[in-house]
Amino acid sequence: MKTYSQFCPVAMAAEIFAERWTPLIIRELLMGSRRFSELEYGMPRIPRSLLTQRLRTLEDAGVVTRKAQGESKRAEYHLTEAGADLLDVVMRLGEWGQKWVNHDIGLGNVDPTLLVWDMHRRVNIDLLPEERVVVQLDFHGAAKGTYWLVLEKPEPSVCMWDPGFEVDLFVATDTIAIHRAWMGMTSFAECVEDGLIELDGLTAHVKAFPGWFKLNVFSGVERVVNAG
Repeated sequence: MKTYSQFCPVAMAAEIFAERWTPLIIRELLMGSRRFSELEYGMPRIPRSLLTQRLRTLEDAGVVTRKAQGESKRAEYHLTEAGADLLDVVMRLGEWGQKWVNHDIGLGNVDPTLLVWDMHRRVNIDLLPEERVVVQLDFHGAAKGTYWLVLEKPEPSVCMWDPGFEVDLFVATDTIAIHRAWMGMTSFAECVEDGLIELDGLTAHVKAFPGWFKLNVFSGVERVVNAG
């Protein structure tokens, strides 16, 4: 690990927290990811070797602990008290980024895997129907791909491969449009009206679909346009 060789607590904290990918690893652990594969879903572009290296560094720093769970002894990663104490740091960083970083959603930053992973953990459980609903999302445009959301109580899941269930609702979406809607830059209804998102299924499912999800946790932060 490179150091600043300064006694300042900001410098010492940055040596641990501010390495590339580390804030996103902390974000994923704070959002409930525990297994290595779950961390990869939240950061699909990180090399596996680098993720392993960063987790070891965080373990050595006392931020993350690695535990063997179940009969399979599969490794799970949990934040320590010191790691959980970074919640406010991550939230403030995300709010600052949403407010002040002058950006829009485009070809360079769309990530359907992260989007669908985020959607599955932002489900309004209480608003789901009693029966299981399988949603197939087909992305086109800036990035292509097909994913499935299995929406059922008490725990929805996301599938990167066909889960083998009959699909109840098909969602065909322009990739950039649904990312912008997810981040609160436009509305889901506007995307549907403009033909950028198309839904095909039972009328009840089509009407209810937008309400089944809370938007991204930072979507409600007011953005400052053309920040200098």
